[in-house]
Amino acid sequence: MEPSRLSSGEIHVIIGPMFAGKTTALLRGIQTAINNGRNVAVIKSNKDTRYGLGSAVTHDGVKLPCFALADLSSLTEKIGIQAYEKLDVIGIDEAQFFEDLYDFCCKAADDDGKTVILAGLDGDYLRRSFGSVLDVVPLADSVTKLTARCELCGKRAFFTLRKTKETQAELIGGSDIYMPVCRHHYTNGQVTEAGSVVMKSQKIQ
Repeated sequence: MEPSRLSSGEIHVIIGPMFAGKTTALLRGIQTAINNGRNVAVIKSNKDTRYGLGSAVTHDGVKLPCFALADLSSLTEKIGIQAYEKLDVIGIDEAQFFEDLYDFCCKAADDDGKTVILAGLDGDYLRRSFGSVLDVVPLADSVTKLTARCELCGKRAFFTLRKTKETQAELIGGSDIYMPVCRHHYTNGQVTEAGSVVMKSQKIQ
């Protein structure tokens, strides 16, 4: 029998603001599993087309092949039941975009003996819960909260500031739309002005 069938699964959650290195931490864990001879699959949302659909990519260019799916439940259909059964580790990037995240993690870890490593935003630009990432925390074996570097002062950044005026929750983008900020620069009432200054300076360069 395969090792994954001999024990129950695991769930490891990696959260934090944008530019905190969540995807880097996820891919590091997946690469370790590969080096240990485990069968892996990486999934990301097909909504995120910034670096193409065939790879999960960090902001500094590290990447691994992945499946771009609309929902996690379609993984088995995508790769086939036999391939799914052989999987030991499943990595999920941009986990906040999957509506079926909680149910998938329950089944994969509790019923199928998989190790699930997921990375996603815990909060949106308004610091409200984003998707169902936080719903998975009670299921998790471990939770890692990463921080970025405040783009305005260099201190630890816990929050994501949106530089544009769009108000929809899901607005996919990179440094052109978002920047990581500390609590002071999020809450002192100058965040909108600061975001505008950064945007103007980028246009000048």
